[in-house]
Amino acid sequence: MRVGIVGLPNVGKSTVFNSLTRGGAEAHNYPFTTIDPNPGVAAVPDGRLKALAETIGSRRVVPATVDFVDIAGLVKGASEGEGLGNRFLAHIRECDAIAHVVRCFEDENVVHVAGRVDPVEDIETVNAELVLADLDTVERRIERVSRAAKSGERKPVAEAEALAGLREHLAAGRPARTYPASGPLEEALGTLITAKPVLYVANVDEDSIAGGNAHSAAVERLAAQEGAGVVRISARLEAELAELPGEEAREYLAAVGVESTGFEEFIRAAYRLLGLITFFTANENECRAWPIARGSTARRAAGRVHSDMERGFIAAEVGHWKDVVEAGSWARAREAAKIRLEGRDYVVEDGDVLLIRFNV
Repeated sequence: MRVGIVGLPNVGKSTVFNSLTRGGAEAHNYPFTTIDPNPGVAAVPDGRLKALAETIGSRRVVPATVDFVDIAGLVKGASEGEGLGNRFLAHIRECDAIAHVVRCFEDENVVHVAGRVDPVEDIETVNAELVLADLDTVERRIERVSRAAKSGERKPVAEAEALAGLREHLAAGRPARTYPASGPLEEALGTLITAKPVLYVANVDEDSIAGGNAHSAAVERLAAQEGAGVVRISARLEAELAELPGEEAREYLAAVGVESTGFEEFIRAAYRLLGLITFFTANENECRAWPIARGSTARRAAGRVHSDMERGFIAAEVGHWKDVVEAGSWARAREAAKIRLEGRDYVVEDGDVLLIRFNV
């Protein structure tokens, strides 16, 4: 599952991407620096993993990760092919969620494609292009379904009626994710860009990380109206920190008076945006955090570890990470009746530690 990093040119997308993944995407002061999408992987910060590894005495620690894709900047008219429009739209369709980076800093040395900093208008520009692209997709689908509906079959007739309502919704400039989903629309919504969950990323200067500024406040108000997520980061500060050793980076943060650049919360927010939770496996060799879709069963979790475990699944010993840490070991947690045996249909909860029993 992947999160696409999108936005207008020169809002800090590639700087955000490089800081998250150390992916080496180009980040220069001119439009369309990014042409082909740049994939990268970011580790999900999780203090539970370190605590569990120390308790078990694991020699290796492996965090959960999120896949990010740095996508070319979008400009007005992209839905009609302006800029890198068609390529941009194709790349974002391949992602499962959207991180929309918005410029919330003033800097006369960094060009803005519209000549001024107005994050709300920037968001509206990008959203309008995505809605127009989806409207075109829906209209083409209506043409196909309407032809099939002439046969009188119930399914295409119901879908055609449902699509007509969705078309009106999009034509009013509203994203598909705010339209009530129904059975006939399930397949159609899966093909639409604006049906994807979105996280707004307010890219601020280092002085605005803690309290924000007028620009980031405007983004937060808009996100609240949409029911979307929002985080505040300083991509420039994070890029500077990336060049420093760990101790020097911490000292630099202290010198500018902040505890965090906002990137850890960004990664965690992106993880949640994908509908993921974390379960753990732990032994002396390795302690690992595994991402899995919320609502997944123990058997499905076993398959995340290895396909043989899913095929030969017998049962899973399950304990909560906190209970294991408080007990001091897996064995003592079992003695304290904090470990239970669960079957294949058990729904895994965030923070579960699993010991999977299976036949080879």
